[in-house]
Amino acid sequence: MRKKFNRSLREQLHIPKVDQFTILVAISGGKDSAVLLNSLYDSIGKIPHVRLVGGCVDEGIAGYRSPSMECARQLCIDLGIEFVTVSYPELGFEEMDKVVVTMGEIGEKKSPCSYCGVFRRQGINHLAKRIGAEVIALGHNLDDMAQTILMNVQNGEVERTLRLAPHTGRPKDGMIPRIVPLRWIPEQEIHLLALFKNLPIHHEECPHGGVALRFRHRENIARMEADIPGTRHSLLRFADGVKALHRGETAFPISDPMPCDRCGEMSSMSICKSCEMKDTLGLTSN
Repeated sequence: MRKKFNRSLREQLHIPKVDQFTILVAISGGKDSAVLLNSLYDSIGKIPHVRLVGGCVDEGIAGYRSPSMECARQLCIDLGIEFVTVSYPELGFEEMDKVVVTMGEIGEKKSPCSYCGVFRRQGINHLAKRIGAEVIALGHNLDDMAQTILMNVQNGEVERTLRLAPHTGRPKDGMIPRIVPLRWIPEQEIHLLALFKNLPIHHEECPHGGVALRFRHRENIARMEADIPGTRHSLLRFADGVKALHRGETAFPISDPMPCDRCGEMSSMSICKSCEMKDTLGLTSN
């Protein structure tokens, strides 16, 4: 896992020679962000001009956010890293518990996660601007990325796919670029590492999250991965390929069709798929 993390980090993050380079690490108290912060500390935390800051957004969810925030705070204390936080009311939003009640009163059909995700992103941006961060690090793992890509495909959201992090290769004016060094690492591996390292993590799920579409896609991805191992990686490679084609890069060329060497039918390969299948079945190609 360390090799995969460091390889992704090298691809996504370039640390210039400046007096100080600040990275906001978005942490929640869960396993993914805990492993992210711990791994960043091990990899680049000792570089003199690199400043790592753990940032946590308090959504206002009773019985859930307080214990998870304490886990996040404790991890920062253990690593000697600065910890900052902001609450929804500080940002001008209602706490999520109140938002959920209001949603029920007005008959809102969207899931609470739809609102919370938007508010939380603004909270992360707020913290990054407050500390003067050059980069925001997010703890999205391979399963998270695969779920998001499948959701985008289901909804026909090409633009959302193109906006997926990491952004450091092509930053946008006015936006602090995000990195996702855990994007190729499965959730299970991250959980095992968090337990092995004895990191302070909160294990409970958000009480408002059970109806979110993402939870259904989580189950779908898990079933697909069990049936066809490598599905998660393929989805992420697909999204990277779409982004590369949009940028006009040649990393994913589209082959011109050619006649099959055996049967003469047009194919993207010298031997067409039909002939390959005939070989597999022990049949003779015409």
